[in-house]
Amino acid sequence: MNKMPPITGAAKAVAKPHSYAASFCRMATLKEILTRRPLSATIRLTVDAGAAKPGPPVGPALGQYKLNSMAFCKDFNARTQKFKPGTPMAVTISAFKDGTFEFTVKSPSVTWYLKQAAGIELGSGRPGHVTASTLTLKHVYEIAKIKQSDPFCQYMPLESICKSIIGTANSMGIKVQKELD
Repeated sequence: MNKMPPITGAAKAVAKPHSYAASFCRMATLKEILTRRPLSATIRLTVDAGAAKPGPPVGPALGQYKLNSMAFCKDFNARTQKFKPGTPMAVTISAFKDGTFEFTVKSPSVTWYLKQAAGIELGSGRPGHVTASTLTLKHVYEIAKIKQSDPFCQYMPLESICKSIIGTANSMGIKVQKELD
């Protein structure tokens, strides 16, 4: 007769229900596994706030995965109605194989906010040599407060977000000062 050897070492630690190793990894329950929908694609788009239409670029991007572009446009426009029309919004759409979708809307990019605050169309062609415009730390702080509401930045300290924005401004040729002269 074959006899199984006793469980020892690392395997023994995982087999215990209240072990240190078991507290860090959690197995998915059968209900979670059965209710998961298979993902078909992840689509990333930049669409103006309140101006999503079933035509290009939204229609072809959603149509190739057989998603209802009209339903997306209505939901997107409803979610972005609080923003100024024409504001470019980044959207990530999760398309599922059963024809349904979910999407998240992020706030506009830092570069867009910096251009709006500085009142310029483009950054400097030679950042570090030619200054395109000048902003104050107050502008940077206001942009950081807006960006902190993004899902990826919500746990970052405001100081870190401000430093990142100052770095972006420097790479665009926008000088950041304490106060304007």
